[in-house]
Amino acid sequence: PEDCLRRGVREETGLTLTRYRCRGLVTFVSDRWPTEYMHLFTADGFTGELKECDEGVLEWIPRDRLLEIPHWEGDEIFLRLIEEDVPFFSLKLRYRGDILEEAVLNGRHVKGGPQL
Repeated sequence: PEDCLRRGVREETGLTLTRYRCRGLVTFVSDRWPTEYMHLFTADGFTGELKECDEGVLEWIPRDRLLEIPHWEGDEIFLRLIEEDVPFFSLKLRYRGDILEEAVLNGRHVKGGPQL
């Protein structure tokens, strides 16, 4: 995952990460698409200059405005965990269509499903 992180950031932004931290593993389960896994990192050190990206427009967004842009409901959970500086976590998000049906954080239901 670290190699993919460094390569992806360099290819898509032109930046070279100099300091980053692995924050968690997010599993996305859907009734429409194959299961996907996201290795979640934060970074606070880099060199280089932003370049144009063929995948969209790059811009810096203040953390406190992230939830103002379109996002999936489950994003709010892992963004809160990062903001609260929670140690490494495992989060499973199960969607039915675009609706978050269940969220399980470190084996405990935080939304939907049977409560432990």
